[in-house]
Amino acid sequence: MAKVLKLLAHPHRLKIVDLLETNGPMPVHQLMEPLGLAQAATSNHLLKMRNIGLVKSERRGKEVWYDLGDKRSLTILNCMRAKQGAKA
Repeated sequence: MAKVLKLLAHPHRLKIVDLLETNGPMPVHQLMEPLGLAQAATSNHLLKMRNIGLVKSERRGKEVWYDLGDKRSLTILNCMRAKQGAKA
């Protein structure tokens, strides 16, 4: 659990989860622009997230598409979102 929370503590990785939750599966090049990151940095974040099961990947032709690997990870994020909304 600590590994998951540590990875989710990074703002770019949280944004990746938000993008995949909102848009569904996406290739790296579509994630780069909203993150404001280069391809290598985006891929590095996705690799770390894939290694612990937060995201999964699927090759579609020449592209690798990413999606949420375990939707249960959204539960903790939704709890934090609700808590943050309660403070507003």
